[in-house]
Amino acid sequence: LGDVVLALRRDAFRAAMNHDLSFYDKYQSGRIVSRITSDSDEFGRVAVLITDVGSQLLLSLMLFIILLRIEWRLALLVAGLSPVAFLVANLFRDAARRITQQSQRVIAEVNVSIQDAVTGIQVAKNFRREQGIYDEFRQVNEQSYRINTWRGIVLSTVFPTLTFFSSLATGILLYTGGYSVAHSIIGVGSWYLFMTSLDRFWFPMLQLSAFWSQFQAGLSATERIFALMDAAPAVRQVDNRPVERLRGDIRFIDVSFRYSEKEQVLQDFNLHIRPGESVALVGHTGAGKSSIAKLVSRFYEFQAGQILIDGQDIRTFDLKSYRRHLGIVTQTPFLFAGTVADNIRYATPGLSDADVERIARQIAGGDWLETLPDGLHTDVGERGSRLSMGQRQLVVLARMLAQNPAIFILDEATASVDPFTESQIQQTLDLLFRDRTSIVIAHRLSTVRAADRILVLRQGEIIEEGSHEQLMAQGGHYAELYNTYFRHQSLEYINSRPGARHVPSSGA
Repeated sequence: LGDVVLALRRDAFRAAMNHDLSFYDKYQSGRIVSRITSDSDEFGRVAVLITDVGSQLLLSLMLFIILLRIEWRLALLVAGLSPVAFLVANLFRDAARRITQQSQRVIAEVNVSIQDAVTGIQVAKNFRREQGIYDEFRQVNEQSYRINTWRGIVLSTVFPTLTFFSSLATGILLYTGGYSVAHSIIGVGSWYLFMTSLDRFWFPMLQLSAFWSQFQAGLSATERIFALMDAAPAVRQVDNRPVERLRGDIRFIDVSFRYSEKEQVLQDFNLHIRPGESVALVGHTGAGKSSIAKLVSRFYEFQAGQILIDGQDIRTFDLKSYRRHLGIVTQTPFLFAGTVADNIRYATPGLSDADVERIARQIAGGDWLETLPDGLHTDVGERGSRLSMGQRQLVVLARMLAQNPAIFILDEATASVDPFTESQIQQTLDLLFRDRTSIVIAHRLSTVRAADRILVLRQGEIIEEGSHEQLMAQGGHYAELYNTYFRHQSLEYINSRPGARHVPSSGA
């Protein structure tokens, strides 16, 4: 049993890791955790039942042969009455399966509630919502209790009900056998021996019938696990050619993409990014900036057109080897449990301590290491909770520098940091942009201006492109965005305010 659950949970976890992001858009993480853990345990119980069914079936067959040898006429009557037990068990089948499905759904809701409460505890405390979160958990937990209590009643009622019907069958046989003895159809000894053996026959038969209902209950868990494992990937590769190296030439040709039928993002979209070029994507929320980055990363499937990387269809690459050449930094940096050094070498586990320190000191001149309590050996905590947002971002940038990707994607990575940390990050970005293709999605002027080319998007279309100076001279949509969002972020503006602390530029 342990080996079965171990193998199933391992395969389910591997399947979850291999699914694309559209799968995670459909299912909450707590529900996925529930399928990998709770449903795997339920499947283990089904495996035990299958083993028991085999032994009970063999025992029933042997006892029926004995009954035939004792008195074949009564044995045929037993054979005619036995299906009644399976008919009764079948009545419980749908109820057992339905209540088990409800139980598994509510267990998943409990997991979601706990996970949300733990990960969002800081926000909850900020808004004094501890009691509210507890009340929500108590409600779903009590619902789980009620459903599981009813499930226990349904499953525990099966065997007593079957026992009642077996007693009726025994009464019928007792009467029939007694009548046969009275009329000298069978002997008293045969009748007595038959009735004594009948009790031994009923027990495995009742067990088999009860197993049927329990087996149906376990099947719902099995279906949920295999639905996770067998879900068809939305991202489909037509080939799996390994990618040894990339120049970073990216071309979108008449690409159409939508997250759902009602959410069209790109329509006949065309774009060419040359090798080594840094391109900044700007525009209002929903313009399609992050979608372009996700398509290059092959996190989602596009519905029409072509995306070519170095002239090759992106759908022909082996995704694991392709993504080794991608470096992605998001707005909310994710750090794994461990030290700063562990996180820097995450993509390149073979890096020596000396290499890790050398790379870390290239980030912002190495000054940020002095702010860490134990330097590179500082424990980052869960999801980097012991570091500031700026420190986390610098660790992630160091991780990218260690990876040395051919294509670098920066998705609003400076949106949540102060101008002083931004200047440190910008120094690193200048280093990362060098000699590699870069796609920058930014709400910070300094990051946008560092790009070779700026693309202005609106509703999935490129409406303007050029350098910062060219676009400002046009006085179009970019100039409007600059005056609305970017202008107050410039170092000249920040340093010109009364009493402002001087912030050095990234080139200083």
